This record gives sequence, structure tokens and C-alpha cells, in this order.
Amino acid sequence: MIVLKLKPLRFYLSSEKHFYEAIRNIFGYYPGNISLYKLAFRHKSQAEELHNGIRLSNERLEFLGDTVLSTVVADFLFRMFPYKDEGFLTEMRSRIVSRAQLNKLSLRLGIDQLIIHTQEKNNVYRSIKGDAFEAIIGAMYLDKGYTFTRKILINRVIKNNFDLTELVNTDVNFKSKLIEWAQKEKNPVEFNVVKEVGSGYHKQYVVEVVVNNEVAGTGQDYSIKGAEQNAAMKAIEFFGINGSLKAETQH
Repeated sequence: MIVLKLKPLRFYLSSEKHFYEAIRNIFGYYPGNISLYKLAFRHKSQAEELHNGIRLSNERLEFLGDTVLSTVVADFLFRMFPYKDEGFLTEMRSRIVSRAQLNKLSLRLGIDQLIIHTQEKNNVYRSIKGDAFEAIIGAMYLDKGYTFTRKILINRVIKNNFDLTELVNTDVNFKSKLIEWAQKEKNPVEFNVVKEVGSGYHKQYVVEVVVNNEVAGTGQDYSIKGAEQNAAMKAIEFFGINGSLKAETQH
């Protein structure tokens, strides 16, 4: 028996039919609160200013989506690789949620076509596409809840866009790559634990990587090693030193 998924009534009454269809085409469902998704695509360069001076953009949703995405990926990897240690899981998660990967994913899914931004500044915001993807995850979480979001991320995003076998066999140590590059450029580099967040099992470390006396990236994780990897990954993106990683990270 074939079950047809009917469009919700609000779709027919809305002036945002194209937006409903866009979300349906990308993620396979019609959104409930369309305002959340519209906000997710509003970059800070086109923030909407309210009467009280507050500027609305996708930054808060991006913050939420980053946390939800990291949690879903961590849970997925934990179950997928039951005998791998924390270091392996940390690096695998970093490879999936890296800004470079999310930027490419946004392009592949067509998310970049919906972002509202200031055109002339598009090339300045190197993370604009990945940021929008995370903001959408934040909107999805608020609209549909964690269980629904986890299902969409695993079944429609991770399984369809990432080759886990290839990721496992790809050796990318962001800290080592950054140090290697810094040595060639004769730039001093150091990693500093600047803060600890939470306590007990929930404690996370915040690490800054300083290159040539400039803070080039900040990372946070449950281990210092993981935080250093995340900080190094952001520094690599900050300096645009993807040439040496291109063959290893593109899928």
C-alpha cells in the first residue's frame, strides 16, 4: 500500500510556500514553525533590528544547533564504534562537524541558496554556509524536538553524505598539521588551556591556540586533547591552510 504524505494546510495558506518546499526537499519534512527556519537563514550581516535595539540573526540558533549536532554525532559514533577510545571518537567527530565539512555539506544540500546576507561581504564570512546549517539544526530542534532531529541528522545527513569507512582510514591530525605548517612559516605556536567549564563528568576544557602571538582558534571538549584538536582545526580554517589537507579531507 502506498502512503501519500500530504502537505499541511498551512502550506496552502502561506505566502512562504517556496520556503516550506525548500525545507521539505532538503530534509524530508514540512516545518511547523516556519519563522524559526527563516531566522536560521538570516546572517548577522542582514540582522533585523527591533525597536529595543536587539538585532535578530541566526547566531543564537547557530549556537544551539552546534551543541545539538555535536551531541548527535557523538552519540552516533559512540554506538557505531563500541570498542574505540575517546581520542578516536573525538577526532572522528571533529572530521564530521568541522567548519570545512559543514560548508561543503551546505553547498551539497543547497542550503547556501537560501541564506540572507549582504552580498558584497559574502567572501569575508568564510563560515557563513556552515553556520547556517548549524542554525537550521537549532531551528529543527526547537520545532520538532531532539528525537526527531537526531533521526533526520543520522538518516538523511550523516549516512547519505559521509563515508565512515573513508573517514576512519583518513589520517588527519589537525594539531600536527598546524604545527608542521607553523614550523615551515617560522611562526611560534602554542596551545593554552584558558578555562574549564562545568564540573565532574560534565567538565569541558577550553583551549586557545596562539600562532605568532595571535589567537587563531578556540576549541572546547571533554578532554584537553580533543579541545586542542578542535582549536587547531579552527586555526587551519582561519589561516586558510587547506592545501595540505585537501586530498585528505575532501570526500
